Amino acid sequence: MRLAIFGGTFDPVHEAHLAIARAAADGFALDRVLFVPAAHPPHKRGATHASFADRLSMIELAVRGDARFEASRLEEFTACSYSIDTIERVRALLAPEDELFFLIGADAFAEIRTWKRWEDVARAVHFLVATRPGASYDVPSGVTADRVDAVRLPVSSSDARRALAAGERPASLPPAVLEYALAHRLYRPVP
Repeated sequence: MRLAIFGGTFDPVHEAHLAIARAAADGFALDRVLFVPAAHPPHKRGATHASFADRLSMIELAVRGDARFEASRLEEFTACSYSIDTIERVRALLAPEDELFFLIGADAFAEIRTWKRWEDVARAVHFLVATRPGASYDVPSGVTADRVDAVRLPVSSSDARRALAAGERPASLPPAVLEYALAHRLYRPVP
């Protein structure tokens, strides 16, 4: 099996996340892409706006259209969402011959040297780095990484949150995710 961990805050998950996952799955013959929302991301403390449960529900709705995609609760009860811990949990579930990839945005990959046990992370996975306009990075020695640059969607979760807060219906969200966010009044200003 060829499995990729796709971690992030997914606050909310949007069309570019899905496009990146599709490009990686198609380009690297991945059998499964595991969307892992961070419960408590160490590099973005206090930065999530929707609860873990809401973000997971939105991912579940977003990935329904592709059998290769799966939403994961792996980090639900963690005190801090460190990649190495998630990687070790996933690796423990795989057969020795299975290949483990880590799908990541170029902006986050550029900070890899600041991660907890980053050298262990580098040895444990093959990185698939989704490029973004204006983002630059270098590949540290000993790190295996390939680019996923077939996706050029100018979409961000922060733009979607701003649009929802303004009462708009951002086209960047999958329809089921948009309806969920609206029904649960996510990202709306507190009256």
